Amino acid sequence: MIKPKALKKGQKIAVVSLSWGGLGDKDLIHKYDIARERLENEFGLNVVAMPHALKGSEFIYRHPELRAKDLMDAFRDETVNGIICAIGGDDSVRILPYIDYEVIKNNPKIFMGYSDTTVSHFMMQKAGLVSYYGPAIMSEFGEYVKMFDYTKEAVEHILFRDTTGYEIKSARFWSNDFVEWKEENINYLKQLQKEKHGYEVLNGSGKISGKLIGGCIDVFPMITGTEIWPELSQWNDKILLLETSEDKPSPQQILYIMRNLGAQGILQAIRGILVGKPQDEMYYEEYKEIFRKIIKEFDCCHLGVLYNVNIGHAAPTGVLPLGIDYEIDLDGKTIRLKESGVQIS
Repeated sequence: MIKPKALKKGQKIAVVSLSWGGLGDKDLIHKYDIARERLENEFGLNVVAMPHALKGSEFIYRHPELRAKDLMDAFRDETVNGIICAIGGDDSVRILPYIDYEVIKNNPKIFMGYSDTTVSHFMMQKAGLVSYYGPAIMSEFGEYVKMFDYTKEAVEHILFRDTTGYEIKSARFWSNDFVEWKEENINYLKQLQKEKHGYEVLNGSGKISGKLIGGCIDVFPMITGTEIWPELSQWNDKILLLETSEDKPSPQQILYIMRNLGAQGILQAIRGILVGKPQDEMYYEEYKEIFRKIIKEFDCCHLGVLYNVNIGHAAPTGVLPLGIDYEIDLDGKTIRLKESGVQIS
C-alpha cells in the first residue's frame, strides 16, 4: 500500500461532497465556515472547496458524476495535499462508474472521512492507497464552540507525524449530547461524561497483528459484489474495522451482515476485529452478544475482538489509518500502529 506524505502547515486541503450535499445548503453553510476557520487557525492548513462541493444537497444528489469529478480533480491537483469529505450520507456508491483508480494510485495524498465514505475508502484500497478513517468537515471540524480534544489530538498526531509505535488510546470521556445543526446553537458546547468501559475484549488473548480494512458496517451490503469489494484472498490476515452509523442498526441487522461476512469466508480469513463504540451507546450490550454469537456460529474462536473503540460515529472520534499494520494486545487492551500512518519526507 502507498502512503501519502504527512501534512505540513501551510499546505492545501480540498473539501469534497461525495454523498450528501448538505454542506452547501443555505441553513448549513455556516458549518463549512466554522470548519474552514478551524482548519486554518488551529491546524495551519489552507482550505479550498472543490467546484461542486458547496452546490447543495439537491444538486449533489442529481450529479454523482460531478461529485466524482471533484474527487479526481483533487487528486490530480499537485497543489492539493489532502482531501477531507464534507460528511457521509447514503449515496457514495453512485460515483463508482466515474472513478479512475490510476489517478488515485499515481497521485497519493491524504484522504479522510467516515460513515458512507466507507465506499471511498474501499476505492482507495483498490487503488493501493492508505487512507484515513476519521473526522469530516460538517460533523467534527465544523463542531460548535470547539472540537473534542481527543479528535484534535488524533488529527495532529496521525496526519502530521511519524506514528510508528503510536498507541491509539481509549478516550477518557464521551458524549451522547445531541445538538441540532442550527446557527442559533453555534455557542452550545457539548457535555461530556466519564468513560466507564474503555476497551473490552470480546474474544481472544495475546497479540494479533495485521493490516486494517473496513469501515461502517451499514454500508457493506451496498458494496458487496461491486468492483471495490476485495476478493477473499485480500482479506487474509487482515484486522477488520467495524462501526455503526447514526441509523443505529438493530442487533438483528448486524447479525445478518455478520453472517454474510461469515458465509463469504471473510471471518475465517481475518485475524481480528476492532468494533467502534455505538453512537450514544445504543445497543451497547446487545451488539456484544451478536459478536459472541457469530464467533460460535462460524467457529471463529481464533478471532481477537476488541470492542468500544472511539471511531466513526462515536463522540469523540479518532483517526485510524487503513491499510497499515496494527498490533492489538488483547491482554493489555491496547491498539498500536506498527508503522507510521504517513510517509515522512
